[in-house]
Amino acid sequence: MTKLHDWAVSTPRALEMQWPLAARVSRVSEVTVPRLIAGVDISTSKTSEMATGAVVVLSYPELKLVAVEVASGKLGFPYIPGLLSFREAPLILAAFAKLTVTPDLVLVDGQGIAHPRRIGLASHLGLFLEKPTIGCAKSRLCGCHRAPGDEPGSYAELVDDGEIIGVALRTRRGVKPVYVSIGHKVDLPAAIHWVLACCRGYRLPEPARLAHLAAGGNLEPEKDAAASVAG
Repeated sequence: MTKLHDWAVSTPRALEMQWPLAARVSRVSEVTVPRLIAGVDISTSKTSEMATGAVVVLSYPELKLVAVEVASGKLGFPYIPGLLSFREAPLILAAFAKLTVTPDLVLVDGQGIAHPRRIGLASHLGLFLEKPTIGCAKSRLCGCHRAPGDEPGSYAELVDDGEIIGVALRTRRGVKPVYVSIGHKVDLPAAIHWVLACCRGYRLPEPARLAHLAAGGNLEPEKDAAASVAG
């Protein structure tokens, strides 16, 4: 893990930092066949500034649970769309620091370069972790797209200011698409491929889905890990 900067910065400074960070993002895929795939998410309180960041690690291709770590604490940055990585990344990185296994690929419930300044949470985390990361968000932050087809695997390009920044990807018939984008050290075809490869009948790919449960305190690590080994 590389510490690129401190997190205790002002809003103007955070905005100033984003373009240089975006320039460091690699859009060239370094993913071969991953042995371990991580998913990350964060759960925030509606009544306080407390939150829980979670990372789950699954084996591939089985997608069996290998590890779960969480880190809880007070958020140190205000809620400002486009600057959420400054608010959420510290707790997620704290959860990563507890891992005793090393994932080869990270799926992030958030944006990668599908961001006004091309440095969403997935890209920011990728730079710190020095790992291939993919953004797989439930909602669109910027850009426009046509409706993707109804079949799982159908997608429509997400375009912002004339640049393709991701896709709206249908992962399950009858549900809204997810927004997939390059995080770091992947290209867009690889990002689409690995999101679909990790889907198991839900809207979200399994690593991101389980990370969402873990962040909300709804995943029991010992019980689920034991069930994964048994199954």
